[in-house]
Amino acid sequence: MHSFLEFEKPVADLQGKVHELRAVAASGETVEVSDEIERLEKKAEQALRDLYARLTPWQKTLVARHPDRPHAVDYITGLIEDFTPLAGDRSYGEDAAIIAGIGRFRGRSVAVLGQEKGADTQSRLKHNFGMARPEGYRKAVRIMDMAERFGLPLVSFVDTAGAYPGIGAEERGQAEAIARSTDAGLALGVPNIALVIGEGGSGGAIAIATANHVAMLEHAIYSVISPEAGASILWHDSARAQDAATNMKITAQDLMQLKVIDEIIEEPLGGAHRAGEIVVDRAGTAIDAALARFEGMDAAELRAQRRKKFLAIGRSL
Repeated sequence: MHSFLEFEKPVADLQGKVHELRAVAASGETVEVSDEIERLEKKAEQALRDLYARLTPWQKTLVARHPDRPHAVDYITGLIEDFTPLAGDRSYGEDAAIIAGIGRFRGRSVAVLGQEKGADTQSRLKHNFGMARPEGYRKAVRIMDMAERFGLPLVSFVDTAGAYPGIGAEERGQAEAIARSTDAGLALGVPNIALVIGEGGSGGAIAIATANHVAMLEHAIYSVISPEAGASILWHDSARAQDAATNMKITAQDLMQLKVIDEIIEEPLGGAHRAGEIVVDRAGTAIDAALARFEGMDAAELRAQRRKKFLAIGRSL
């Protein structure tokens, strides 16, 4: 049984009935239930299809935050061979909110960055729920410098509610670290590919997403501020997060129109959390195509393309 979101209750009810009937069938009772199981399964699938065909921005936010959604570590495990993690910013310390390293992607040597939220209580605490501190962004700059030095394309998996806002992080120069990471991404002389796989939150996300090609999963979100925080600022009421989500244009479909992103990767029916292996494979196909597109371009051409892309955001509106 999947972990259902609140708006998926009609599907959950149908799936619950299917589960009960399967239990009856397994108990050895003589009641024939196979036809009813098949009917309910088809009805549940159609209900799920109908729900996901008309998701609101707030519902997409809930899907993007689903605890079972594949995280950066799942993409790295599924796509990167011989991955060698690299730790520390060589200045202050290590930050597990950002995974960094080198490996091989479908025959290519690549540098990898990924914001990791964690999958259970222990790992979430270890990775600070994907909210990086300054040392995480300085580690990212270190990996970008290494990618430049050795001519390695950079692949980044974006998934964070935002940079960590704690006092210690501010004392160690959080804003400066984010700015330098953003600048390093823009200045790279190697292909730079970013995927928003869940939640792309504010400067915490853009710090590793200033790429030549930015792809986004179908039900991911990408915004300058969380809907809750936006509602608190605009209406002094975080309960109006749904209104904020609707007005902020945070969905992949909205951002494609605004030219903030370049590609939408289709998710399996019901979201990435229902078929993680499928969505990881689709992400790999998108990365492969993007890298092929920039193959053969020199550093000046890559920087010029990246500059043109970011300057064009919203200009056609």
